[in-house]
Amino acid sequence: MNHLLQQRRLAEQVQCDSAGTSSYHIGSPPDHRMAAAAKQQGITLTGQARQFQADDFERFDWILAMDDQNYRDILRVDPTGRYHHKVRKMCDFCSHHPDRGVHDPYYGGQDGFRYVIDLLLDACEGLLGFLQTEGELT
Repeated sequence: MNHLLQQRRLAEQVQCDSAGTSSYHIGSPPDHRMAAAAKQQGITLTGQARQFQADDFERFDWILAMDDQNYRDILRVDPTGRYHHKVRKMCDFCSHHPDRGVHDPYYGGQDGFRYVIDLLLDACEGLLGFLQTEGELT
């Protein structure tokens, strides 16, 4: 998403971050296989893994889950349901891929990482379109 925001000169309007729902790999850089797949698309991945926190509901307008399990895990962080309206699934914004969740390619081969990059580019393009339609981007 940050790559697309930079390309479209929208980075000043949107703050985008990534966080996992489990504590695996906290502080680690992006997986080298995912970074290689992204680089093939001209995308440079940066940052460090962090865990989703309750205050993320306040910090961000939208919380996007990669799959059903992460969706449920995020909703559990908000037991009162106050922020449930902010939580969506990333693949809800896909227009070219039929997937309903982003498969974790961690234990597979390089093709899985390339597919995830393609899937996420589709979803991020759709999300940007949605934000523009909703008037959240100028």
